[in-house]
Amino acid sequence: MPTRDILTKADLAELRRTALGAADPLGVAADIAEAVEQGRLEDPDDAGDALTLAAEIARIRTRTEAALRYADQALAAYPSVDDPRAGVARALRARVMFQAGGRDDEAMAELTALRPLLLTQPDVPAYLSAALDAAGRSSTAETWLSEAVDTLLGERDTTADPEVGPPDAPGVLFLLLQQRHRVRRNLNLPHDRQDDLADRLENQLVRQVSERQGGASDLLLWPRDEFDRLLAAHPELTDVYGPDWDAHRARLEKELVRLTGAGRTGLGVYRASVAGLDAFARGRDGDPTDAAIRAGYAAEVSARPAARVPWPPERNDACWCGSGLKYKKDCLPRSRS
Repeated sequence: MPTRDILTKADLAELRRTALGAADPLGVAADIAEAVEQGRLEDPDDAGDALTLAAEIARIRTRTEAALRYADQALAAYPSVDDPRAGVARALRARVMFQAGGRDDEAMAELTALRPLLLTQPDVPAYLSAALDAAGRSSTAETWLSEAVDTLLGERDTTADPEVGPPDAPGVLFLLLQQRHRVRRNLNLPHDRQDDLADRLENQLVRQVSERQGGASDLLLWPRDEFDRLLAAHPELTDVYGPDWDAHRARLEKELVRLTGAGRTGLGVYRASVAGLDAFARGRDGDPTDAAIRAGYAAEVSARPAARVPWPPERNDACWCGSGLKYKKDCLPRSRS
């Protein structure tokens, strides 16, 4: 992580996207924790979220001791352990306790205490169910998610499908349904009415993304290595994403310029992966090259704030494509070619 005097929300969002690809992810986690300790956050209220990010990096790198330490520090940074924003840190801490061994009862007690947040906090369903999955308790995750969905649906007084919410911030019901659908697929459970609803809402999200893009093709960014893997695995997608990485980046830059000219603001691209596309297709018994599958995957990725790369950067800032070059020397001229 480049040394910064002050870490902004944008810096933290960028680190969430890039930390695991850094040469020393654990060093990035330590730098984040040090920035919190030294009071170098632009908004001190971000301390809990920043330390949760450090804990997540350490957990992924299987450094359980460091992950627990950062998670404890994150919880201490919130006004109280019951602060709704602390839900992710608590679920993450429980997952690490499962991984560390010998603390299963303590971890389950923590997750049980978090269960009410399934109804109100959009980020909690994914972290809580992932913790239960990691502990071999997916059946418990399915039960909790199902009961939460039933509660929210029971509060509705209409037979019409609920609204998903904005594509970049779907509502908690949609995220509950998606996690429940994922867990049930992994458990090989039969498709039921709530799974059907999850599919319909996902299609609703696809339509919203399409409308937001003015009917344009998806704004998925395939980083260089992923682009090469994509065309090696699915060469027929050359016509969709371009014959090479330069053409792919030029297509995206031109589309972003076009959308700007049409009055669109707040644009960005979304980092994609071949593994993610293939997993999305497998979960729906579909083909990764199918347009509907690709649209669904694009909708899923665009619903993740961590996948978003804002556009455009400043001329002298690093290019949005991840090449490491300045924007003015890399993709900016591509819109004119």
